[in-house]
Amino acid sequence: MKIVYLDSLAMGDDIDLTIFEPFGEFVQYETSTTEEAIQRTVDADIILTNKVVINDATVGQAKHLKLVCVTATGTDNLDKNYLDGRGIGWRNVAGYSSNSVAQVTITMLLYLLTNCRYYDDYVKNGDYIDSPVFTNLDHKFFELAGKTWGIIALGAIGRQVAKITSAFGCKVIYYDVTRYEQDTQLGYEMVDLDTLLSSSDVVSIHAPLTDETRNLINKETLAKMKPSAYLINVARGPIVNEQDLTEALNNNEIAGAGLDVLTVEPMLADNPLRNVKDGSKIFIAPHIAWGSVEARTELIRLVAENIKNYFN
Repeated sequence: MKIVYLDSLAMGDDIDLTIFEPFGEFVQYETSTTEEAIQRTVDADIILTNKVVINDATVGQAKHLKLVCVTATGTDNLDKNYLDGRGIGWRNVAGYSSNSVAQVTITMLLYLLTNCRYYDDYVKNGDYIDSPVFTNLDHKFFELAGKTWGIIALGAIGRQVAKITSAFGCKVIYYDVTRYEQDTQLGYEMVDLDTLLSSSDVVSIHAPLTDETRNLINKETLAKMKPSAYLINVARGPIVNEQDLTEALNNNEIAGAGLDVLTVEPMLADNPLRNVKDGSKIFIAPHIAWGSVEARTELIRLVAENIKNYFN
């Protein structure tokens, strides 16, 4: 068999991919455009993809294609109707990054809440050398203990965030976007979205991108949050309306926002978030939350398991 990885650069250059070699010929490309993908997949039996869209335009000439493996959890880049119509299997990987994403979620909040950027710059710029006192409390910060942390989607990642924030002394509430969650089994209070937004000091998003969650956080829903509240999105960019978030931050409708995901990635030059006036209110990372060394290593192992199980 021939395995073609269309965008291995998304996995970084420090993860061992030789695990795929026992299955047959293994070819990897750092990135692939639609035009390149249609050529590179012609004789592929298995395709690995992270973000490359898989549809007729990219794999239409792959006559021997049997399986598509997404090196991620989200499968919105797969045309499943097309694959099903051709009898091509597909597999994704879930649960590999819960610890990594939860860790980045907490990191983003603490960075914003404690004004880490200001205090780090204060010392590194030499201002502390000239200080008349041993401390600097110019930018006040608050404790998490006693605050309410609202989670949108209490899946594997959401539950890990709930566990960590509970240890900080937070009250955890959550909104069920899937209609599947059972609050009596989880030990946390399930509430409607309006209650979560109006009650929470921190709102973190861990939901998949669906018709229901697209643009879920917009001008109307942001207006329901506390002016002192923080928003963290480590799920999918289009869940948050970036123009509305920019206006909410500039108008002091919420205290701050941490984003690991954007509507278009990489970031566009005209992204409205670049117009946030006070940079200390926003922390944007380049979609890294999933990518600890441990998470990426486990991801590749599970992809290999998917291939093995599919053909066995």
